[in-house]
Order: sequence, then C-alpha cells, then structure tokens
Amino acid sequence: MKIGICAPATPFSREDADRVSALAAVHYPDAELVFHKQCFLEKGHFAGTDAKRLEAFVAMANDPAFGAIWFVRGGYGACRIAGDAVGQLKAAARSKTYIGYSDQGNLLAALYAAGIGWPVHGPMPGDIRRAGGEKAVIRALDWLVKANPKSLEKNLKRNEKHVAFNALTLAMIIGTPIMPDLKDHVVLIEEVSEHLYAFDRAMFNITTALKDVGIAGIRLGRVSDIPENDRPFGETAAQITKRWCAKNGIEFLGAADIGHDIDNKVVPFGMLA
Repeated sequence: MKIGICAPATPFSREDADRVSALAAVHYPDAELVFHKQCFLEKGHFAGTDAKRLEAFVAMANDPAFGAIWFVRGGYGACRIAGDAVGQLKAAARSKTYIGYSDQGNLLAALYAAGIGWPVHGPMPGDIRRAGGEKAVIRALDWLVKANPKSLEKNLKRNEKHVAFNALTLAMIIGTPIMPDLKDHVVLIEEVSEHLYAFDRAMFNITTALKDVGIAGIRLGRVSDIPENDRPFGETAAQITKRWCAKNGIEFLGAADIGHDIDNKVVPFGMLA
C-alpha cells in the first residue's frame, strides 16, 4: 500500500518523518510512506502558503497511486483550504481513506459532506512526538494497511453511523458549507488545551445547532490539558456535556476512547464497512 502524507495545517520536521518511516518499515515493510515535500515548508504558522498546502493535498488525493492520504498533524489551517480542496478532487480521490484528527476535522468534514472517499478520525504521524507515541502511529497504520478492528474505538456499533471531532473544530464548522449532515449519527467529541468556559461555549453551539438535526447522541472523549482559570469553573467537562445535552434533548451516550493522546482510537465516519 502506498500512503501519501501531506500537511494541510502546520509543518513537520524531516527528523520526525524519518522516525515514522523507520517505524513503518519495521511493522509494515510492504507499506510505502511518501511525505510530500510541502510537509516541511514553513510560512509563518503554516506548512507553506494556503496555495501550497492546497496544491499538495489535491495532488496526492487525485493521484491513483496512493491508496490513502494521512494528514501529518493538526494545529490550524485546514479550514482555509478545505472547501476549495473538495471542489478540485477527481475520480481517483473517491476511492481513498483519509485519516487524521484535531484541526484535520475540517477536511474530514468537507470530504464527508461531499461524499468523497472514507474519512477517518485517527492518529497522525505527528503523534510520534508524544511520549510513547509510537503505539499511536502503529495503531493508525494497523487500520490503514489491514483495517485491524483492534484499532477501533470500542463503542462503535455496526448498525450506527459515527463521526468524531475536536469540540471547537466542530463548533466552528457548523453553519459553513463544509458541515456534513449528521442525522442519525453518534457524534464523538474530545478537546485539548482549552479553558472549561471555552468548552462550555463550544458545547452550547454544538448541541443547540444539532438538536433539530436528529443525531443519535453524543459520546465524550477525553478533555485534557485544561488551562487553569482565575477561579474554579465549577463543572467538569462531562457535567458540561450532560447539561447541554439534557437542555437540548440530545441523548448523552457516555464516554468515548478518543483524545489528544497516545490512546486515541480510530473512528471511521459513517457506517463501519
């Protein structure tokens, strides 16, 4: 399998790319990882200009030689190219798996809304930078190369549709052209490095917007690395989520095994194949 890797948001380092390639060579020697040179560009916050990031993703997605596109890391920037990207995708892009999470939820959403390929929430090469991150990278490769069910989030059911998003990313996507129809979907949500008041604000927007869509419910993943507020917020992330779900008539379905960490599990969008 040939896997194309690009950076629709922030840049990667060649040293970390070499570490990921070496890990893949041990565990999946028949899989060929191709890092687009755009991954290593730097233009302010971004991995190159919007035009360069768009060009790299579209080129790899439209190349029939690649069986999957793996987003290298999150950060910020995918929303600036997502709408334009799906408009430029051709037939070859429709048969691919696309995997990432965090800011790459923008592209996963846009692809899902357009019915292109199989978007998947899952670990990225950038997770190699975390302590113990090798196991997250291997988990993604396990899914990409052999669809190993052990990679999947444990609560997924074959008769349900699923999506998974970072809370603030989903809150910002709602109301835009890249927002998919989530009717009958279980929505898995996680968050990192946000004050609880910001998470509360995001859940207000998400649950208010989705209450009339007819989603099947919400599961809450890990909300981690929460900055300290100037006073205690008074609720946990789970309490915030349950309150907003109750207020808007959305079923709270419990915990989800996803998050910005090495235990982040795979969630294919839609129904399991």
